[in-house]
Amino acid sequence: MTHVLAIDQGTTNTKALLFSRHAEVLSQSSRQVAVTHPAPGFAEQSSEAIWDGTRAAVQACIEARGTSEIGALALTNQRESILLWDRETGQAVGPCVSWQCRRSAGIIEQVRTPQTEALALDRTGLVLDPMFSAGKLAWLMRNVPEAEKLANTGRLCAGTVDSWLVFRLTGGAVHGTDHGNASRTQLFDIDRLTWDEALCDMFGVPASILPRSMASDTLFGTTAAASGLPAGIPIHAVMGDSHAALYGHGARAPGAIKATLGTGTSLMTLAPADVSACPGIARTIAWTAGNSTSYALEGNILVSAQALSIMARLLGLEDAQALSDLAAKAEDSGGVTLVPAFAGLGAPHWDDAARGMLDGMNLATTQAHIARATLEAVAHQIADVLDGMGPPDLHRVLHVDGGASINNRLLGILSDITGGIVQPATLPELSAWGVAAMAGVACGVWTDAEVMAANNRDNTQISPGVSPAQRGSMRALWHGALARARFRPTVH
Repeated sequence: MTHVLAIDQGTTNTKALLFSRHAEVLSQSSRQVAVTHPAPGFAEQSSEAIWDGTRAAVQACIEARGTSEIGALALTNQRESILLWDRETGQAVGPCVSWQCRRSAGIIEQVRTPQTEALALDRTGLVLDPMFSAGKLAWLMRNVPEAEKLANTGRLCAGTVDSWLVFRLTGGAVHGTDHGNASRTQLFDIDRLTWDEALCDMFGVPASILPRSMASDTLFGTTAAASGLPAGIPIHAVMGDSHAALYGHGARAPGAIKATLGTGTSLMTLAPADVSACPGIARTIAWTAGNSTSYALEGNILVSAQALSIMARLLGLEDAQALSDLAAKAEDSGGVTLVPAFAGLGAPHWDDAARGMLDGMNLATTQAHIARATLEAVAHQIADVLDGMGPPDLHRVLHVDGGASINNRLLGILSDITGGIVQPATLPELSAWGVAAMAGVACGVWTDAEVMAANNRDNTQISPGVSPAQRGSMRALWHGALARARFRPTVH
């Protein structure tokens, strides 16, 4: 059994990849997953569609290789998204509320006091914000008619997407999650590694509906024939996508920092267990391997590479690549700045009321300037998080992965604006590789030394191409536009 099958369930698609003993991708398949927006600020997905797409991607991946030599299954997932289901029937109850959804903003404000803010930060490392699962789960408990009845009869299950897929993969035998995913719910005490009763009470969430939390490299169970997949495959690792990417980059000790450039961007670096959270930057669990829990600092940007697709659509372009090609026609943004606060602002600002804004247009502004400003907006938000994480000399190299990391034009702008070296991942699909690597080590397919050797392939490094003075001017324009996007005038 020398192969590891990895499932990467993301915001817009689900991928299945089969890795060989030598960390090569033998086969892969993907299925798109729709995100709907039934009201302003709302974002949700069909829980059943997530499961159907996962099963279809895995089946196609296995059939393409025609192999039964699968030593382990590994699962990585979009984080903070939350859903409910019936323990007896296994059927979803209500939608999967996406991590991008802001529907719980009112609930967050209802529970917000200086005392509750301090409690949440102390026990979870997270600021009170609609992004995290607790407020979304409170909304589901209040607004899904069946939820209370099922909870009272012991039939209601709640969980992040990993928990939902583990439940379905095991035929309902396991309701579990790993410590890293649990740490993103704002219901989990990251030092005691347990669901926190005070936080559950604060959000009106019965602790009985939450999954069992386990180490990331635990044997979570085995696939059931009822799942539609080959029965008996051990599920040997579960990690959130950002955590898996950090592991996949080879981070094993504090120092390196990575940015996953996807729909949003997660910047994460390992940190000592006793590190204090920086303002606007979360202290979180990276993973637990065996009996050792690794902690991290993380900054989450809500709309990152997604801004390219949004602006491409508004400019009448085919896709994000067309926007990037258009941006190449402008040497700079011509004074134009885009603040992509389409779902408020995440780290390090955490301003739910901020709104997207295109600033600085003039009679000479062209579509190319706007396209260039869009790429710069991705980089400026990352620079803001890096500034919040500590001294610049700590981040001389920024390791990047994710769908947008193949865009060399974006990476060049990222290096210019952050003032550091940007190093894209050599291995494809870092989240899938990271969780596969953890599973493979756990079940003996390979050693961690072999995983690190696979990571240490030659990499291209991108260095800044602008002067510190130019960088300062670009950052000043951004900060001015950012202040205007966050300004809320008093209306009489």
